[in-house]
Amino acid sequence: MALFPVSELVLFNKPYRVMCQFRKADDRACLSDYINIAGIYPAGRLDFDSEGLLVLTSNGRLQSAISDPQFKLPKTYWVQVEGEISEAAVERLRQGVVLNDGPTLPALAETMNEPQDLWPRQPPVRYRANIPTSWLKLTIREGRNRQVRRMTAAVGFPTLRLIRAQIGDWTLADLPPGELREAAVPLQLRKLASSPTNDKPPTRRHRPSRPQRLRGNRAGPSRPAPKGRRSRPK
Repeated sequence: MALFPVSELVLFNKPYRVMCQFRKADDRACLSDYINIAGIYPAGRLDFDSEGLLVLTSNGRLQSAISDPQFKLPKTYWVQVEGEISEAAVERLRQGVVLNDGPTLPALAETMNEPQDLWPRQPPVRYRANIPTSWLKLTIREGRNRQVRRMTAAVGFPTLRLIRAQIGDWTLADLPPGELREAAVPLQLRKLASSPTNDKPPTRRHRPSRPQRLRGNRAGPSRPAPKGRRSRPK
């Protein structure tokens, strides 16, 4: 019997403006509007205003292996940016850019044509007649909050549309928005997920106890009383 049956992992093409969670928090669409499979959860996240590939699994060890940054599964995005992106900007992305939470790792970056047979977004991207747009293929190995959008903005080309096309060996292929399909688990990822270090349950972080407050003079520790006759209080 295989360690992870195929039915334990599915791929989903998350539409634009869908929350990456099953529980409804407000009137926004969420995963439960599209997926009716008990016991599966996203392995990683995808922003509300981003589209594309999302991996879901019912296996906790596999979920941890996919979403944990230490395993560094590469994630590839198709990015539509405002303006004709320059080779200098692409090179900066390749070298890594400095964000407000520190420098990014070097990325794989190249310009590309608009993906063929790309589904229309609803609502569509707002175009400006005097400002062209261009497409970029960007592969990163980190998972910071809204990282791709911040990276393109840092090199002067704001993101207009963001589609995740690949996670590790899994790709969107011909998966339509709002649809899902079963997928197999690559052998290398099976080994990572079944390693002893990944069997341990999550532990709570130890919170150091607060140091005991010193009594006496707040300016410093009190001095020991001198030996001999004690002085009388005045």
